[in-house]
Amino acid sequence: MTAPRHEGRSARLLAGALVALVLPALVVLSLVTGAGEPGPVGSLRYLLSAGSVPDAATADTVIRTLRLPRTAAAVVVGIALGVAGCLLQALTRNPLAETGILGINAGAALAVVLGITYAGAGTGAAYLVWAFAGALAGSALVLLLANAGAATPLRLVLAGIALGSTFSGLTAAVLLGNQASYDQYRFWVLGTLSGVDTGALWFIMPAVAASVALALLVTRPLSALLLGDDAARALGHHPRVIRAWVALAATLAAGSAVALAGPIAFLGLLAPHAARAVAGPRLGVQCVLSGVVGAAVLLGADIVARVVVPPFEVPASVLVALLGAPVMIWVVRSNRLLRLTTSGGGP
Repeated sequence: MTAPRHEGRSARLLAGALVALVLPALVVLSLVTGAGEPGPVGSLRYLLSAGSVPDAATADTVIRTLRLPRTAAAVVVGIALGVAGCLLQALTRNPLAETGILGINAGAALAVVLGITYAGAGTGAAYLVWAFAGALAGSALVLLLANAGAATPLRLVLAGIALGSTFSGLTAAVLLGNQASYDQYRFWVLGTLSGVDTGALWFIMPAVAASVALALLVTRPLSALLLGDDAARALGHHPRVIRAWVALAATLAAGSAVALAGPIAFLGLLAPHAARAVAGPRLGVQCVLSGVVGAAVLLGADIVARVVVPPFEVPASVLVALLGAPVMIWVVRSNRLLRLTTSGGGP
């Protein structure tokens, strides 16, 4: 028994190391990849020579002004959504819990549109405040509807889908009556990293860092809560307080991501499942790896989005959905979800 367990631990450590190495490689690839000039070779020469190359001014403008901000945004948003998904799945004991599926992203998007239309929101700080308020309202409504009867993973997902559709419809209704808001919103609604506002990025990065720090602080009490409320109380924790802090961390992360890049679904579903396959049952390691995997997946999707149909770009959220939808189907068909649904387990 000891040898297989040791081999499994070694395999997980190796897989974790590979995941950690993939992200820096994708960062470099993101900085040298684009539909226009400079191409990969010219961009790499610029990076290696610290700018002393022919036509360095153009390379500096493209890499520093365009590619570097969207690369940083992909990492920040991917970490935020990966960690938020991991927390939500642990909190609700639902392998389908994710900010996009549960309607939290749509609630944040609706709030930002309302802020743009009726409050003149136009800065990163304003987007973050409105997105956080919308994400908080969306998550509260989803949990309220899911707990109205027998709380099951299926009920939670259906409540999230229904609320997400309602929020999206309200968003469309607001935008149809205001052309200026639509022009400001249309490049952001599909979930894209193109044209990321650098000022918004710098403002939102501390919010994401705070949500990740809070997530790491609550992983230990949340692990105790997974044993049941009575076990958590016996270990000196307060279940309601734990749930409140976990919800706050997940909501802040989701709101920050939506404020910066728009609603990106399925990433918070995909990253935690990949992290669990590597980290095993340790929730703290799962959260860290979920953030790393989320950043790597979103960054890879954004790289492909730039070159798949040149000279145009595909929203990164579309490519993430192409990866996430099959994962969702696999989870729905799994025996674990069937057991949770029939046994009434859930939030």
